[in-house]
Amino acid sequence: MPVRPLAGAVAGAALLLLGSVAAAPSVAASTAPSAPSESVTVDAQGRISDGRVTLSGTYRCLGGTGRVFVSSTVHQSSSSVGYGIGGTHAVCDGKEHRWENQGSVPAGALEAGPAHVEATLMELRPSGILLLLPVPHAVQHHDITLVDG
Repeated sequence: MPVRPLAGAVAGAALLLLGSVAAAPSVAASTAPSAPSESVTVDAQGRISDGRVTLSGTYRCLGGTGRVFVSSTVHQSSSSVGYGIGGTHAVCDGKEHRWENQGSVPAGALEAGPAHVEATLMELRPSGILLLLPVPHAVQHHDITLVDG
């Protein structure tokens, strides 16, 4: 391939990339702290049984332009490794709803006892062609107890 068309293609790709980076500040402005009407909570107890973890709580959110999910991560103080536990599709109608996430962890990774959970109400907002930007609506960190069952 001749050098000139290749250089043009590289320059065009660089401009597209820079254009998406330049647009990022406007997206960052939209991730400002959420209104008090949006929230996510974590129940004081989660369940663990044969490596299967169940976490739950409530959420409230307003409409978004993309799909919204409640995700959760759990870890215990004996380890700095966090484990993602499922994801629930959220209905953003301003009303309070329950969420429950389930997921499996490696054998022996978690046990009944104290744990720490992070729950996030996250929107995947369309941006440009084929790009989804994660926009948090609410986040909560909560110490819980994992119980057998």
